[in-house]
Amino acid sequence: MHGEHAPRGGNRQLKRAMFLSAFAFMNADPASRTYYDRQGAPGKTHTQALLRLARQRISVLFTMLRDGTFYESRTPGVALAA
Repeated sequence: MHGEHAPRGGNRQLKRAMFLSAFAFMNADPASRTYYDRQGAPGKTHTQALLRLARQRISVLFTMLRDGTFYESRTPGVALAA
């Protein structure tokens, strides 16, 4: 047997780009930082919280493409209410 774990599959370059995007955007956008901090509060590690932020960014991108809208930044207070 070559390995004991199943391959994770997917486009590694795209995964890396989204991970780096979330890492860079975490400090640039107050709403993203608030989301990251909220994910870290229930005991998530830095990597887990960052992956959740990257996944949220993918959801936002998908919604923008689906609806044909542009990104509108939210303030941290609005992000907590949503």
